[in-house]
Amino acid sequence: MEISVLLHNIRSAHNVGSIFRTCDAAGVSRVYLTGYTPAPTDRFGRAQKDIAKTALGAERSVPWEYRKNPFTVISKLRDEGRHIVAVEQTPRSIDYRKFKSGKPTVFVLGNEVRGISKSILNACDSVVEIPMHGKKESLNVSVAAGIILFAVVR
Repeated sequence: MEISVLLHNIRSAHNVGSIFRTCDAAGVSRVYLTGYTPAPTDRFGRAQKDIAKTALGAERSVPWEYRKNPFTVISKLRDEGRHIVAVEQTPRSIDYRKFKSGKPTVFVLGNEVRGISKSILNACDSVVEIPMHGKKESLNVSVAAGIILFAVVR
């Protein structure tokens, strides 16, 4: 199954770099960056050193593209036949271990503090979550990406 990732409003360049590295290791076909998520290169084509520091070259081996508007990307990908899946804790989310998709899938990951907005969640076909057992009810976005991606590719 072909897998891609959409990162929306990720604040930390280190998280973006770490996710690129995980995407490379998991065989992700493309990373879509939206909102204010930092890109591996700036508008002048210069490498962003904080992304490069954690990506260790994966930002050059995993194809990526930046679009400001996530809805444009989601609409285009859905029209191409992809299943759009948010990774978030919501009343409609299912345990990621029960998720099955027979078609190319895009996993949407959101802001480190606020998560994924309601409007983006509504634009997704499915929502999966990682069950939490501790007092903190969240994981770092790059850790969550690793869990989800490797569960899907195994």
